[in-house]
Amino acid sequence: SLVHSMIPLGSCTMKLNATSEMLPVTWPEFAKLHPFAPGDQTKGYQALFKNLEKWLAEITGFDATWLQPNAGSAGEYAGLLMIREYHKSRGQPHRTVCLIPESAHGTNPASAVIAGMKVVGVTCRDNGDIDLDYLRKMAEQHKDDLACMMLTYPSTHGVFEEGVREACKIVHDHGGQVYMDGANMNAQVGLTSPGAIGADVCHLNLHKTFCIPHGGGGPGMGPICMRRHLAAFIPKPTVNADALRVSAADYGSPAILTIPYVYIAMMGGEGLTKATKVAILNANYMAARLKSHYPVLFTGAHGRCAHEFILDCRGLERTAGIKVEDIAKRLMDYGFHAPTMSWPVSGTLMIEPTESESKDELDRLCDALIAIRAEIAEIEAGTLDKADNMLKHAPHTAAAVTADAW
Repeated sequence: SLVHSMIPLGSCTMKLNATSEMLPVTWPEFAKLHPFAPGDQTKGYQALFKNLEKWLAEITGFDATWLQPNAGSAGEYAGLLMIREYHKSRGQPHRTVCLIPESAHGTNPASAVIAGMKVVGVTCRDNGDIDLDYLRKMAEQHKDDLACMMLTYPSTHGVFEEGVREACKIVHDHGGQVYMDGANMNAQVGLTSPGAIGADVCHLNLHKTFCIPHGGGGPGMGPICMRRHLAAFIPKPTVNADALRVSAADYGSPAILTIPYVYIAMMGGEGLTKATKVAILNANYMAARLKSHYPVLFTGAHGRCAHEFILDCRGLERTAGIKVEDIAKRLMDYGFHAPTMSWPVSGTLMIEPTESESKDELDRLCDALIAIRAEIAEIEAGTLDKADNMLKHAPHTAAAVTADAW
């Protein structure tokens, strides 16, 4: 757990959550209110919602925020429905094509299909960036029925794509909207924003960037932020009292909204920006230490990554019979949860250290991975058997480690 070591899951942003951020969850004034309590009994919560909506809109460079979605995928779905309603309001209900790059998060195409859209894939170049020429071709081909494009920034490959604004312009020029997946927002806060880049709507994973713990798989919050022209289509009764809506509480899981509220309030603009810078610095420090032992699969134009990076382990199966899951299992012997494995590229490890970890902890994981690479080198040299070695047998139990005979 995070109590014992970092959890370096790429694209998961497993931060260390300060006790001070968590305390308000336990306060009875927040914890014991019924989700459907009358408005005159929830004035404190209403003030919290209003401030948080304002802060999140400012952080994303948008005009409005809707807090209801309970997960990032729910936010995607809601945002895409808003885009569909926007096109319908303009007399263009036939705009249902959603362009999605190969590097997209897996929930993106799923959300698009559930929202009634037709998914059209967009290829990536060898360096991991969106192929703008192919995007332009697809946008032109579907100019009459293009609804939107979904993209992630920085990309799921862990790179700040320099062509992202051009990608947004291409879609807008062909009548579409741009949905930005906020999964990697921890590399944007204070430095740039979805609005500045050219997106029209995005979701935020409050359980990632804004510190709601999610090590056990939840709870999540995926509010959406959007430009003014889409805000009219937020699916809630205050906009259209006759609208059919299926949802949980109006504000999702309001008790845990106290966590990002306190986090943002304590950090302030300067603190949030510093957190982003340190997250990017930590990832680049680790990538620099590890690149001579494992190839770093994707980097930007200046040879740097964003807040996460991908180690290419595919060649090790050919040279040593070692698969990426063997490395993941061996890391358990060193006391680490494995990084994200075989995603977004099969046979790789994606590492995201976040800003939470000290240099000592970063070095500890680097040292473990370097030591494991040295063990693999012994297999490559024939010193260790390909089938009978510490990686194949990992993780080792306490009984195995303390046994007289190995």
